[in-house]
Amino acid sequence: MSDTHEMHATIRYTADVIAVTDDGRVLLIKRGGPPFENHWALPGGHVDDGESSRQAAVRELEEETGVRVAEDELRLVGVWDQPDRDPRGRYVTVTYLATVPADTQAIAGDDARDAR
Repeated sequence: MSDTHEMHATIRYTADVIAVTDDGRVLLIKRGGPPFENHWALPGGHVDDGESSRQAAVRELEEETGVRVAEDELRLVGVWDQPDRDPRGRYVTVTYLATVPADTQAIAGDDARDAR
């Protein structure tokens, strides 16, 4: 046993959704708060206790855009975990793809300033 205490980074776990219409457009939200306030981003957010990243992706998409998809409609795209990608600290994001109808209407909600 070693007396050396290893430091571990605090990791925040998030989920994002790339929602693409069947005619090729991508749904984005304009961030309502820092960091990157007023910048366009994918809908997404923190995974809550007791929630999977897939469940969080569905919830965040609906909260931020009003668009509802089923968990089984999400396809895993990848995991983003670059240590310095967010000024708030270490974030690990699981990103999913969802295809939605071309006439899908998005309405900004939660911490989104706009959704298009």
